[in-house]
Amino acid sequence: MAKKKFYVVWEGHKKGVFNSWDTCKKQIDNFKGAQYKAFVSKVEAEDAFKGRYEDYKGKDTKKVLLSSEELKKFGKPKFPSLSVDAACAGNPGKMEYRGVDSETKRQLFIQGPFEKGTNNIGEFLALVHGLGYLKQKNLNYPLYSDSKIAMSWVKNGQCRTNLPISSENQQLFDLVKRAEKWLKENNYTTRILKWETKAWGEIPADFGRK
Repeated sequence: MAKKKFYVVWEGHKKGVFNSWDTCKKQIDNFKGAQYKAFVSKVEAEDAFKGRYEDYKGKDTKKVLLSSEELKKFGKPKFPSLSVDAACAGNPGKMEYRGVDSETKRQLFIQGPFEKGTNNIGEFLALVHGLGYLKQKNLNYPLYSDSKIAMSWVKNGQCRTNLPISSENQQLFDLVKRAEKWLKENNYTTRILKWETKAWGEIPADFGRK
């Protein structure tokens, strides 16, 4: 049985918190610039309605919040640190990646968009770029990623994608080869850590396009 959701409409024919999708849909159908989001609890929805849509845009608000005990197990992110992420429009599609200061979200580097890429390739390149950035700057910061796949690829020194090489993504695969070469030729002491999304929210480098 599907879990009940509550829907906030900030901009629509009628604003408010609604307890069914059908009712919410009536408020946003044929309304230009409608702003709405689904939440897993009435309390969260009511709190969100008091705020702004922009504060929730791009965030996953449909997950059940962890208990205080569960949150304690994850602890808090380490600062200062570097966070990386990738975004891909389609699979394959236009892909880009970036790195930011985890605490301030200040963008430190960005690459792309690249044609005919995948999110996993972007996450891999972002991690290697992050490693190179930290080494070049002589910064002993942790490096966060929310991709277990990319983390395993970096650990093994190889981007194990099944994406075929084509004339459209040749530039991207050239970068992959450079990244694999860097991993082979360089030592690093950077700790690559998993960003615990369900406890801390979206990774700071997230592009906010979900």
